[in-house]
Amino acid sequence: MKKILVLVAALALLALSCTAFADGDLLSEIRGRGTLVIATEGNWSPWTYHDENDTLVGLDVEIGTLIAEGLGVTPEFQETDWDSILAGVDSGRFDIACNGVGYTETRAEKYAFSTPYVYTHKVLAVGKDNEDIHTVADLKGRTTANSPSSTYAQLAEEQGATVTYVSTLGETIALLEQGRVDATINAQVSIQDYLNQHPDAGIKVVEVLSGDPVAFPVRKAPETESLVAAVNEILEAARQDGTLAAISLKYFGLDLTQPD
Repeated sequence: MKKILVLVAALALLALSCTAFADGDLLSEIRGRGTLVIATEGNWSPWTYHDENDTLVGLDVEIGTLIAEGLGVTPEFQETDWDSILAGVDSGRFDIACNGVGYTETRAEKYAFSTPYVYTHKVLAVGKDNEDIHTVADLKGRTTANSPSSTYAQLAEEQGATVTYVSTLGETIALLEQGRVDATINAQVSIQDYLNQHPDAGIKVVEVLSGDPVAFPVRKAPETESLVAAVNEILEAARQDGTLAAISLKYFGLDLTQPD
């Protein structure tokens, strides 16, 4: 009987502990389970991709790992399509997204963002033989390839383009080279990285657009505020000691940690 009472008491304590995590803040829950669940695509070089050994690597993988270690937990990367990332953060499936997510005022209405960790420029790219498109103003009535719900797709649609939705940069390039779409608006670092690896690719950049702050989104709620504050402290320390700049240089060949 004594053993049964001890077991019941232990189970009650476990249930109480789980309830405390559910009702408390997300940071306490993360530290309680010992893992930070991170959403990422895994196919968007140099942000997040698989190397020749099929190991998940990239700028966001290194910084995501840095954040997890700073919180005292283990990073748990979960790869998913772009259009599932923010929805998964919103539903609580993921704690945070590390996937080159651009900060926008519209997104900030629904998600809490960390401070920016890099700033990226956008480029307009077209097929190598395209002589009709020179600026985003030329996109009216044209077609582009972009990930759904991305800031790039939104900008293309604002310019009057019809967007073909894709899941990877490779699909985007293939559609451009095949002439099945007219253009794409995309991250300068991603397009440049692709051109560095594929110098004979049948695409070209025709316009460089203004830079965007890139940050880590979490679910917007009172219980996530302490997590965002902790992430910001970790990012600031990494900014001050040069770690962020070193990671940016490693993957982009440029220090993109400053807005200018």
